[in-house]
Amino acid sequence: MPTPPSTASAQLILDGTSYELPIIVGSEGERSIDIRNLFNTTGYTVLDNGFKNSAACTSTITYVDGERGVLRYCGYAIEDLAEHCSFVEVAYLLLHNKLPNQQELDDFYSLLGEFALLHEDMIHFFDHFPAAAAPMSILSVMVNSLVNFYPEMSDNPRENLDTTACRLISKIRTIAAFSYKMSIGEPLVYPRHDLSYCGNFLNMMFDRPVRPYTVQPEMERALNKLLILHADHEQNCSTSAVRLVGSSGGDLYSSISAGINALAGPLHGGANEAVIRMLEAIHADNNDYMKYVNKAKDKNDPFRLSGFGHRIYRTYDPRGTIIRETCDEILRILDVQDPLLEIAKDLEEIVLNDEHFARRNLYPNVDFYSGIIYRALGIPTTMFTVMFALGRLPGWIAQWKEMHGDKEIKIYRPRQLYTGSPARAFVPMEERT
Repeated sequence: MPTPPSTASAQLILDGTSYELPIIVGSEGERSIDIRNLFNTTGYTVLDNGFKNSAACTSTITYVDGERGVLRYCGYAIEDLAEHCSFVEVAYLLLHNKLPNQQELDDFYSLLGEFALLHEDMIHFFDHFPAAAAPMSILSVMVNSLVNFYPEMSDNPRENLDTTACRLISKIRTIAAFSYKMSIGEPLVYPRHDLSYCGNFLNMMFDRPVRPYTVQPEMERALNKLLILHADHEQNCSTSAVRLVGSSGGDLYSSISAGINALAGPLHGGANEAVIRMLEAIHADNNDYMKYVNKAKDKNDPFRLSGFGHRIYRTYDPRGTIIRETCDEILRILDVQDPLLEIAKDLEEIVLNDEHFARRNLYPNVDFYSGIIYRALGIPTTMFTVMFALGRLPGWIAQWKEMHGDKEIKIYRPRQLYTGSPARAFVPMEERT
């Protein structure tokens, strides 16, 4: 994505010298000071731990307004996409920056069906993981190994990108379902051409020779929404990891594998699992909500309420609103009585009406209710982060594609501010005390 033209500028005064820095204005009015030539011009760098104030790129994919609670994919409101689209439609949107017509969607589905199977040699890989291997670790290894079976991107990474994207989006659900079946010692269930993307995944997860599985439309719709809500979220940790590896010339498979590993970190993709553990702890403690609320308020207590607050949003996460409604709906339709849902609702009401949390803009985020929905669908806690990866994959691919189409892209190489020891004289061994 080329940098938009700029007519405004900011003035920076260093050591008595004035410098003009261009101001770049995004399509939604966001303003960014262009410091790409700062070091060459002034000899100074900027220090921004965690890149909280730095825009690493321009992008046409996702727009987030944390102050107003707005999330759009390629200009479309997340509320409209979650209500009216399938996950496959949204994947197409992210990859092509347009919603598909019927023929384009049919062709996309056809490719997903064609690539659903794993190479039979890859299935033997599962036998060599330890029984307690983390599902995200397995997912990362398997995705990274795909380049050896499908090397057609090696010569020209963008030439076969649509084919490779469909291959990844299709096979990752098969890898995820197979890893779950292996972990519980059940026979593998192969994908079927008569089922949808989400229906296929649910069937591969839960069908058994002794108990055939019927895909319920309500469960299919709920999973569709969850995957759509996770499909992209601009330059988060895992997406940045995908772009970082991709900027070195790394192929799509290795870049996505890096994103999976970043997402596996508990501070990124493990939030909904942490929410479930917290709700279970409250339930085991006789539903003593205030004990945990007070612990969260105590600055000397390391405990924090999981599922509240977000690095970007300073109001209610729009995805959280959709997931809360979906959670109520799916548990009612399936007639699931989950005590954790009532605990979550009560805890949310307490937090939203407490001045301590209101001052800190702590609202329920996308992770607060998603784990309860996954439990209702029968998906175990150990697979929660894998589900996050399934949803985020189209966004990762779209970001990688956009980066490789940007003529201004440079290999990622942040600078640092050295705070170590100044130059020291070398001391021979015999003189060291």
